Amino acid sequence: MSVVISGGGPAGMVLGLMLARAGVEVTVLEKHGDFLRDFRGDTVHASTVRLMDELGLGREFAALPQSRLGNMVVPVPGVGQVALSAFDKLPAPYNYIAMIPQWDLLNFLVAQAEREPTFTVRMNTEATGLIREGGRVAGVRYRTRDGEEGEIRAALTVAADGRHSTLRREAGLVPQEYPVPFDVWWFRLPRHAHEQAVPPNLAPGFGHGEMALSLTRDDYFQIAYFLPKGADAQRRAEGIERFRDRIARLMPQYADRVDQLASLDDVHLLDVKLNRLDRWYTDGLLLIGDAAHAMSPAGGVGINLAIQDAVAAATLLAEPLRRGRPTVAALARVQRRRQRPTVILQRMQRMLHGLMFTPVLSGRRVGPPVQFALLARYVPAVRLGVSRLIALGPRPEHAPDFARRPAA
Repeated sequence: MSVVISGGGPAGMVLGLMLARAGVEVTVLEKHGDFLRDFRGDTVHASTVRLMDELGLGREFAALPQSRLGNMVVPVPGVGQVALSAFDKLPAPYNYIAMIPQWDLLNFLVAQAEREPTFTVRMNTEATGLIREGGRVAGVRYRTRDGEEGEIRAALTVAADGRHSTLRREAGLVPQEYPVPFDVWWFRLPRHAHEQAVPPNLAPGFGHGEMALSLTRDDYFQIAYFLPKGADAQRRAEGIERFRDRIARLMPQYADRVDQLASLDDVHLLDVKLNRLDRWYTDGLLLIGDAAHAMSPAGGVGINLAIQDAVAAATLLAEPLRRGRPTVAALARVQRRRQRPTVILQRMQRMLHGLMFTPVLSGRRVGPPVQFALLARYVPAVRLGVSRLIALGPRPEHAPDFARRPAA
């Protein structure tokens, strides 16, 4: 039987690849013509790196353009620099976080999936609605960039179309929203040649009512500027000069290049959401990734959690799909498998919001929580536990036998 997946992000492509390796006929619909969009999530954690090895893709994956992030280090008054994480202490070789442009990762996954005869990706094609027959979802309606409309019928429809999921809305499913204290402005600043020798790291900057985080990329620094929730219009009204001043004060190491921000058009807003569906499925329809549970950028776990959803879905549904049409009970097993890890990580993110972001952005504190930083410094198990939770997740999934291939 066939599967149609709405959304060509990491979750949709990993699911499509794995189901195709099981011999299931898969069509992935991606509304854009390519994957070239800035400031999508680029952090690839140890769970995903290990999955690539299990799929036999490790060597080719390692050849993708990437950098490895170091541990997060924060300044603590009277103490100095304190590491809050210890990714390098996790069991090798899965003891790092890679930064890979998402368009490179997605093009790589498409190329691997297209080796399978039962896989098809249709670019410039957006799922616009659900087909219902006999009280169940039987496929999707779609529209191409050229305006062509049509239908694809399938034994299973998967919504992997993100936090603003069209298919979730069409199914009448409404997630429970959790409060988030911040939004994020993403932008980039150049990385000079003499800085290439400096190891990639996560460098925070703190001010009164604001903070920023720098992630080292191959030839630039990717900056996340955290501002109070809903303050986008007010901060933009201040103008580009005021924003350059803010960044120069928060991160004086970049004061010599803030003029590279020509205007606030170079700054991209992420409207941060944290939510979760009570039910991730209806008869004939399964939701995974952000469509089922939008994640905060705290910890950078969103992409990898979505990929873990895809692995679990492929593992649990490949055989039911080969036999015919998966039952509602089969879809429910996917949610049961992945709900607890999602809840744990969202609770972690809400804890980080209350511990780090809310006090800083409300002006009650400038800098990291000193007590937690000292605990991380003097109790190594705290750093290691946080790192394991972020890098591998509460329930890391492994590729099933049908999806594994010998290494290239």
